[in-house]
Amino acid sequence: MTTGGYDPNNPTGGQAPYGQPPQGNNPPPQGPGGYPPPPQGPGGYPPPPGNNPPGSYPPPPQGAGGYPQGGYPPPPGNYPPPPPFQQPQQGGPGSGQISVGDAVSYAWKKFGENALVWVGISVIALLISVVIQLIFGSSFTADASGDLSFSALGLIGMFVSTIVGYLINAAFIRGALHEIDGNKPAFGSFFQFTNVAAIVIASLIVGVATTIGFFLFLIPGLIVAFLTWFTLPFIIDQNQEPIDAIKSSFNLVKNNAGPLLLLALTFVGLNILGAIPCGLGLFVTIPMTLIGSTYAYRVLTQRYVSAV
Repeated sequence: MTTGGYDPNNPTGGQAPYGQPPQGNNPPPQGPGGYPPPPQGPGGYPPPPGNNPPGSYPPPPQGAGGYPQGGYPPPPGNYPPPPPFQQPQQGGPGSGQISVGDAVSYAWKKFGENALVWVGISVIALLISVVIQLIFGSSFTADASGDLSFSALGLIGMFVSTIVGYLINAAFIRGALHEIDGNKPAFGSFFQFTNVAAIVIASLIVGVATTIGFFLFLIPGLIVAFLTWFTLPFIIDQNQEPIDAIKSSFNLVKNNAGPLLLLALTFVGLNILGAIPCGLGLFVTIPMTLIGSTYAYRVLTQRYVSAV
């Protein structure tokens, strides 16, 4: 044995390779407390416990519920991902289903909850029409011999009455949309629409087409009126342009012709019954027709419908 130099009998300096007994006369190295130092792994750190292959690590200690100690469980609930957004098809055919009984029942309940306002606005509409007629008179005048001639003032009155009639019809539909939205309309609520030009233009186009159809043996006029039934709801509710609204109504009615025809015949029958007692029943059946028709439009286009 040499002192302070290299010992050829103990080239490791008194430390045997890992896992072999010490060589030579040097005592084994002592760690803290007189115990042998722990075996060293890669990087100078003790190897992980257990029979782990090189480069692997044991799993972290488990706490309650099987989650790592100090960790947090995932949030409760197993919610599916939200459905992908789909842009609504303006004027596209709706896939909803309409029941005649549901539409009539809905219209009756909504009218009953706000009957005073609906009857009042109907009376106002009638008075406006009567006043216009009194101011401008008839479009035709008859002389002493019974020959008819046009009256310029009467023609102006007929034009004014037609435009006012279009706006009154739009006001009724606006009120019906309020009912469908769950808002009881007041008198001012009926006139909350801004697209007046589109309403007038679309109504003129539909009116002219329907009139021509009536002159062609009546049936074509009824078909035109049926196919353009929802033109104004598409304009007032979805702010569509006149031609687009007419196309939207055509597609919607065409794809739901059966149930809508039954609904239309039902409302025609109700209004015939309403006209029997001196026309007083029309103050009930006309608002019901407007509410029920608007309900059908909202259901078939899968838009919002409030509960009753």
